Amino acid sequence: MELITYPDREMLAMGLADRLASGLRTALRANERASLCVPGGSSPDETFRTLSGVALDWKSVDVFLGDERWVREGSDRSNTALLKRTLLTDHAAAARLVPMVNAAAAPEDGIPDLVPALEAALPISVLLLGMGEDMHTASLFPGADRLAEAMAEDAPILVPMRAEGAEEPRVTLSRRVLVDAMETHILIMGDAKRDALERAQGLDPMQAPVAAFLREACVHWAP
Repeated sequence: MELITYPDREMLAMGLADRLASGLRTALRANERASLCVPGGSSPDETFRTLSGVALDWKSVDVFLGDERWVREGSDRSNTALLKRTLLTDHAAAARLVPMVNAAAAPEDGIPDLVPALEAALPISVLLLGMGEDMHTASLFPGADRLAEAMAEDAPILVPMRAEGAEEPRVTLSRRVLVDAMETHILIMGDAKRDALERAQGLDPMQAPVAAFLREACVHWAP
């Protein structure tokens, strides 16, 4: 694991956006298309707004979330809507968004229609993960109902997930898909998450799912 610390969150956003853009350029030099998998939530907002202004061949980039709440895009809980407001603007508006949710009533019903487009964008060229203070990443929550399935070596691409504290059902990329990324970055901010990161390094991934991705990751932290 590589750990990069920044003096403040503005510097983190600039440094992380530069690393993500560099990874995408490298992938595009070797392939016709590249893929960028990103987290939801507000933590990466500033990074995304910075990255969106970077000039690269965005029309050849597939962008998708590592997980999503099973809500309509019009919901204020929709990470898809948040992604469109923060990353898929400016130069990055030319990127292709690969859906992680559809109009089906439940993730179990909607997943079969989502898988083909995601499968075509794999393996992930550049992966950005977040982490909660409970050491979850994507929607791989400790104690979640289908965590064992999502963490298995033969897991499907997408797994529906329900967990205590998660307000709605979710869909998440499995460990198998995420760990296969060509380049992995993890974004954390604040002392509580730094402490959680240190704890995760000594725990089993079933207790601390983020631990499954730390060895090959570059972690970006600011107070």
